[in-house]
Amino acid sequence: MRHRHSGRQLNRNASHRKAMFRNMANSLFQHELIRTTLPKAKELRRVAEPLITLAKNDSVANRRLAFDRTRDKAMVGKLFGELGPRYESRPGGYIRILKCGYRTGDKAPMAFVELVDRPQTDGFDFDDDFDFDDED
Repeated sequence: MRHRHSGRQLNRNASHRKAMFRNMANSLFQHELIRTTLPKAKELRRVAEPLITLAKNDSVANRRLAFDRTRDKAMVGKLFGELGPRYESRPGGYIRILKCGYRTGDKAPMAFVELVDRPQTDGFDFDDDFDFDDED
């Protein structure tokens, strides 16, 4: 019985799930916008938001915790150097999930995951880079 077990299994074992969410969180912090399936996006929020909260208080212990969870020195530097100070006054809710239709092939619901208040100078345009015609 799975009474009171939180989190989605996503048809993966624990180590695969952990590695997948670690990679997705690193991609989100690097690009500040990623596209994935809706269930993965909802679970990613549970992984990434605590890391940003951790980065709001810059200490050696917090940096070590962040490195343990991301395994990427560059992402730890970006978390504590850029993202932590950016969200210093925000009490939570650093991630926005936007539904974006269905994937061609298996019709899996897709979503954009983006950091709130991200700079818009990267030249990314939703209409140019993604095709929304396949929505049902």
